[in-house]
Parts: sequence; structure tokens; C-alpha cells
Amino acid sequence: MSVLVYTESEQGTFKKVALEVASYAKAVATQLGTTVTAVTINANNSSELGNYGVDKVLNVNNSQLDKFNAHAYAQVIKQAAESEGAKVVIVSSSADSKYLAPLLAVGLNAGYASNVVEAPSNTSPFTVKRTAFTNKAFNMTTINTDVKIVGVSNNSFGLVEQSAGASSEDFSPSIPEFGVHVESVDKASDKVSIADAEIVVSAGRGLKGPENWGMVEELAEVLGAATACSKPVSDLGWRPHSEHVGQTGKPVASNLYIAIGISGAIQHLAGINASKVKVVINTDPEAPFFKAADYGVVGDAFEVVPKLIEKLKAFKAQQ
Repeated sequence: MSVLVYTESEQGTFKKVALEVASYAKAVATQLGTTVTAVTINANNSSELGNYGVDKVLNVNNSQLDKFNAHAYAQVIKQAAESEGAKVVIVSSSADSKYLAPLLAVGLNAGYASNVVEAPSNTSPFTVKRTAFTNKAFNMTTINTDVKIVGVSNNSFGLVEQSAGASSEDFSPSIPEFGVHVESVDKASDKVSIADAEIVVSAGRGLKGPENWGMVEELAEVLGAATACSKPVSDLGWRPHSEHVGQTGKPVASNLYIAIGISGAIQHLAGINASKVKVVINTDPEAPFFKAADYGVVGDAFEVVPKLIEKLKAFKAQQ
């Protein structure tokens, strides 16, 4: 009766969230006195999961699953859980996992707690801490069903390396008929994704135009960060909609969020509230973002950001 964890991958490579949920699954398994089994779909180098506490890997290799399909993926994980007799299933809080988790919950007749930020405080009854009200509060949720599904909030638990020497075997579930077919998926290359980023550098209309985004990208490059923007910026076409973060865009749960020239509309703040440290650079000391930020700089971004880049480069050169 192992803990089952679904480890996401992209083009055969494990995402950062896969290693985080594996670490979380190990913590849960330790509390329950059992082992961790991971299910992978078209992933390479599954032995890597052993470095994060996974004891056994079920490898699913099927060309029909090259592109994400929530119903099909949920069926694969369901069959893996039933095969292993798993009573706890761990997934991430990525867009894909949030899509498939409710389907999986129905299939397993399981309770599902999303946005979980800590290992269970109690396993009998099974109780977890999760964010609520768009990350403005926390609640303690008890899952009373026989099978339990936990969605771990990104960047909440972190990566915990602990070698378990994972064994590996092929797993061949039955694949259901697809109701929806994905023809193609266009993805940005050579960029840190917002979902996986530990640092996000975001900017708003205070930059005055798309031609000034070079310094934002340079700052992100120096920090190894993802770039993002506010809703008005994406609506104006200055930046792609894939970079729009906020309640109506992509949620952000980074360790560091830097907002440049963003006033801080309530929808934007709701979407980035899960970030651990928030820094704002703005000329307006009355901007709402200053009330939500951990650190603030009142100043012109066109003066502050280049100096920040200069100082960071100098600091990194000394390392």
C-alpha cells in the first residue's frame, strides 16, 4: 500500500514540480510507514526520481499520450493507483494536474485537497494545510475518504534529496478513446517557465512601451528568472498572454516576485499572493502594491533597474 505520485515531464524531462511532489510523497510515506511509487508518462531517466525518495517507478510509454489529455492521463493514474493499492495519491498544482485531479477523484471515489502547502499534520484523520481565498488565508482540511488525493502547491514544499535507489518497471494501462485530440502545442524555448520559476520578474504599464522590455529580460537573465507582466500589458499586445500573471492569468507561487511599474490591482495581487517574498519598484509611493510587498523601492524603474542589474552582475562576478 504505497503512496502513489504522478511525476510530470515535458519532452521526456522531468519538470521541477515532479521532483517536488516526489519529495512531498516521501514525507507522507514516512509518516504512514510505507513506500513511494511514481507513475511516469513518456519520461526518460526515471532513475532520477530515486534521488527524491521514490522507491519504485511505473513507466508508461505510449505514443498516444505524447500530448496531454486530462481524461486519458487520469485513467492511467487511476489504473496505477489501483494496481498498487495506493490510498494516497500525490499530484502537483500545475494547470495539467488541476485539470486531471478532479477526474481522478471521481474515478477513485476519492477526496481531493488542492493547494496543499505542508505535509499532513495528522494522518488519522488525514489532515492537511492548504491555501484559501486566493492565497489570503489558510485552512486545515480533513480528507475522510478511503482514497485521498493531495495537490501540492508549487514551491511550497521544496526539493528534498534523499536517495532511495528506485526500481523501475514498465506499466501498460488500457488507454481510453480520446474525446478531444490535440494537434499541436507551441511552447516558448530557452526560457524559464512561470510555473516552475523560483524567481519571477514582472512589469506593467510603468515601462511605457514594449521597446523598454529589454531591461526586464536582462534582469531576469541575471537572476535566472521567468519574465511576466500585468493584464493591461498583455491586453495592449506589449507581451504575450502566456506571461500575464494574476487572478485572471497565471497564478504565481515563486520564492521571489519582483514587480516593476505595476500599481497592484486587486486581481494581480490575488494571483501572486502565494509568492514568498514580493518586491515592488514604482514611482508612486501610494501604489497599492506597496501595502502587499515585503520590500519596496520608490523610484523610476529606468534608473533603478539598470543599477540593480549592474550590482547583481558585480556580485555574481565575485562568486
